[in-house]
Amino acid sequence: MKNSMLTKISSGLLLLATAIGAISCTPVKRGEYASGSATIYCDDGFKNILEEEIEVFEYTYPQSSIIPFYVSEGEALDTLLADGTQAIITTRQLSKEQIDYMKSKYKRVVRQNCIAVDAVAIITNKKNPVSALSVTEVSDILNGKITKWSQLAGNDTTAIKIVFDNAESSTVSYLKEKFLPEGKKISETANTFAQKNNAAVFDIVKTDPDALGVISVSWLGDDLSKAKKVPMDKRMEDYENQNDTVASTLTSEVNIMKISNPTEDNDYSPVSYKPYQAYIYSGDYPLVRKVYMISTASNSTVLHSFYVFMTGFVGQKIITKTGILPYHMNPRVVEVI
Repeated sequence: MKNSMLTKISSGLLLLATAIGAISCTPVKRGEYASGSATIYCDDGFKNILEEEIEVFEYTYPQSSIIPFYVSEGEALDTLLADGTQAIITTRQLSKEQIDYMKSKYKRVVRQNCIAVDAVAIITNKKNPVSALSVTEVSDILNGKITKWSQLAGNDTTAIKIVFDNAESSTVSYLKEKFLPEGKKISETANTFAQKNNAAVFDIVKTDPDALGVISVSWLGDDLSKAKKVPMDKRMEDYENQNDTVASTLTSEVNIMKISNPTEDNDYSPVSYKPYQAYIYSGDYPLVRKVYMISTASNSTVLHSFYVFMTGFVGQKIITKTGILPYHMNPRVVEVI
């Protein structure tokens, strides 16, 4: 539980964010980009995406400022519904009832757009010999039926340490809905360890041979890390290039599990796949979910301009650098490296 000092700081930041988000912008004509400052709340799993999107947007439109808050998916949704921000990034759309509520209480018009298809990746330490799992085995691990590495491969009888980010994250929500009985929490399974964020999950897996991490694949793309070392003007040339292929390599710092899903639809194929963009697109990699940007900002605001940017060509191409699949780009450019 957060201590009182952290609670006060958090409350102060929320008040500041609300004040900034309420700043009005000069009306703009159709097709123009607004200037000004505003906040956006984002599930921590997509921090890598949003940081680069904001940096490129602000470089392109220097009179604009987007202030991000990286929180759990639950907190992002709650903040939007309380009108504490006018934009969020999550894996859930608002329901009709929530949309009607925003319109009646705050006179807000809700826009929702799928910006990407994300994969939930299972990662292990480089010393771990297990290289592939089936969807059933993933389920058995999360439900406590498989508890030791020796039940999967080799003679290692040590316990599997399941490492995930905070309990209200979109990744945890996805796993609960897909694999656990109603009402059960992942934290109730033995040897599960919640972390603050995806970065902490990645760091633990890099050092602990017994850890099994659950993480958004957007944290595993090498291309974005390399891009950040390139001067912004050169990065812009790449992002605006509409003729090259776009695909992402994945990090080699951890093992990224191949996942199989034998079903009647694929003739019970035992073939397993890594979460490469091509396999996310084809549906061969089974652990995927959509990512949405939700905005209640009016047309003449900086947040609406950012919303348009995220779904445009440059905004979508940035997403390819993270390893997940952009939703609004031609699938012909998606390939495995």
